[in-house]
Amino acid sequence: MNKTNVMRILESEDIPYTPHEYPVDENDLSGVHTAAALGLPAEQLFKTLVLRGERTGLFVCCVPSNGEVDLKKAAKAAGDKAAVMLHMKELLPATGYIRGGCSPIGMKKKLPTFLDETSILWETICVSAGTRGLMVECSPNDLVRYLGAPQVDLLKE
Repeated sequence: MNKTNVMRILESEDIPYTPHEYPVDENDLSGVHTAAALGLPAEQLFKTLVLRGERTGLFVCCVPSNGEVDLKKAAKAAGDKAAVMLHMKELLPATGYIRGGCSPIGMKKKLPTFLDETSILWETICVSAGTRGLMVECSPNDLVRYLGAPQVDLLKE
């Protein structure tokens, strides 16, 4: 297993993590599929979504892989009235990551980040290690501290 930039950052910040490799299915890059491949509950694996606020610009939301981000709640968390998902073709230039391998850690530019409040239900959660086929499992509290990410309600009911 190759060490990713995400892993190097976690190590430099003294944040303990466990890497998890999984087989990539190019036809199904969903977090639910990834969680199943890792044998983890879908609620424990968090997908990283990049959104654009009407006035505030780009920001990041991490939500459980089986959940759907509520755009109104996300916009409100970012201090905006409205937000839309970033178009897939804009993801790599904006973050340095591709779809299915986007991590809240180590983006090209540090963006405001919000972690869904359900993360507090877990001792550890998984987020992308910055490449398809690899996740890192770590404490949500460590992520909150490192990313400066408030834990807020981001999910559609």
